[in-house]
Amino acid sequence: MSFQKSTTREYFESIVIAVILALFVRTWVIQAFKIPTGSMEQNLLIGDHLLVNKFVYAPAATAAERMLLPIGEYQRGDVLVFKYPEDPERDFIKRLIGLPGETIELRQSRVFINGEPIAEPYLDAMRQGGHMPPDIRGTFGPQVVPEGHLFMMGDNRETSLDSRYWGLLEGWRLEGRAVFTYFSYNKESYRPFPWLREIRFGRIGRHIR
Repeated sequence: MSFQKSTTREYFESIVIAVILALFVRTWVIQAFKIPTGSMEQNLLIGDHLLVNKFVYAPAATAAERMLLPIGEYQRGDVLVFKYPEDPERDFIKRLIGLPGETIELRQSRVFINGEPIAEPYLDAMRQGGHMPPDIRGTFGPQVVPEGHLFMMGDNRETSLDSRYWGLLEGWRLEGRAVFTYFSYNKESYRPFPWLREIRFGRIGRHIR
């Protein structure tokens, strides 16, 4: 006599599997993140909703895994989400500026690595007449980034709470790299029906650089 599962049990098992897969994806593969402050303007705006690739920095046991899977090393300029060192319950998003072994210095808001100025094309939207707005923390360092640590900064340097204030980021706090904007909404609007009128359609699907 063959055993047949009831329809109710099949539905239940399908739901359980779907929940397990969703939790796996949420924990290890991809994460949704919402921009709460203006520290990354003008590249990331308050109300931008991002997808974060959590798998990109996953450990690989073999060279074959590194070849076949989308695993990579972080690079200067990456926009990264991480656990805020002073409050691990909060997620922060900043740009990676300084790598282990490098000496970081700010002179008149210009970043120098090992004594040489670096190009920062992602700041073009913040520049006025070729210069950044006044920055209350435009001078910093020099500071050496030790092994296992990173120096993070926001694009909106004048308002960003970053490594200049709370120190270097331990690499193990990284959660992933921001990939693209899947939704954007100007929640600060006071116009009627903002839920529809203030959707920034032009930012949806925008790749984050």
